[in-house]
Amino acid sequence: MHIVHITTLDEPALADYARLTDVALRRVTEPEGGLYIAESITVIGRALRAGHRPRSVLTSERWLPELQALLGDHDVTVYVGAPGLLEELTGFHLHRGALASMHRPEPLDLTTLLRDARLVVIVEDVMDHTNVGAIFRSVAGLGADAVLVTPRCADPLYRRSVRVSMGTVLQVPWTRLPEWDEAVPVLHEAGFTIAALALADDAVGLRDFAATAPERVAIVVGAEGDGLSRAALDAADVVVTIPMAHGVDSLNVAAASAVALYSLQT
Repeated sequence: MHIVHITTLDEPALADYARLTDVALRRVTEPEGGLYIAESITVIGRALRAGHRPRSVLTSERWLPELQALLGDHDVTVYVGAPGLLEELTGFHLHRGALASMHRPEPLDLTTLLRDARLVVIVEDVMDHTNVGAIFRSVAGLGADAVLVTPRCADPLYRRSVRVSMGTVLQVPWTRLPEWDEAVPVLHEAGFTIAALALADDAVGLRDFAATAPERVAIVVGAEGDGLSRAALDAADVVVTIPMAHGVDSLNVAAASAVALYSLQT
């Protein structure tokens, strides 16, 4: 690792860390630039263990010893600056130790990912990065095999998603699905029953579905408010609902996915 102490923000490589609070900007530059931001020493460590390559690291003097132990022989530049200067650059107080600009891994092949999977979660058009991260954490903690995100779903490698997931987006296999008309044949060919979590008159209760669950299940969850699209419901082999009480019609999407995964644990 190469340590560079910064006193100004003129270094071109620091552009990776600029305006991180602007979600629209990061949504464009991170995927197309092949980068994502890992926030905190813990998350950076998980990214490294997952085989991801750092392009650079940003930190303050306080955290440098921990980073040196973590990065070891990695050929990477570590930019070290005063906390106020780093806050000016990023737009927030860097209290989790460090940020790393990481090269994105190549997307996983869908057919290969499904080959040995038994339980996966499909996240349709969920645009809230916090919910996406929380879903990944549930998938990791409750033993599902993979996450599939639709073309318009929020980026799992966005900084907030990675942080909320506690870095599990870096260890849970995931990839993007094509549109439903292309995705359904691939899922069925792999032996998956597509189970949409939604409200419907003909929906099966989760407890009943779990009691006789098929060998391979793809749970589909949708965005807050709008729920699943018509295309997703048409693609489903079964609609499953979580019974509610006290006039509540549904749970938050991340909570619903956790309940469904727990119910389907084998």
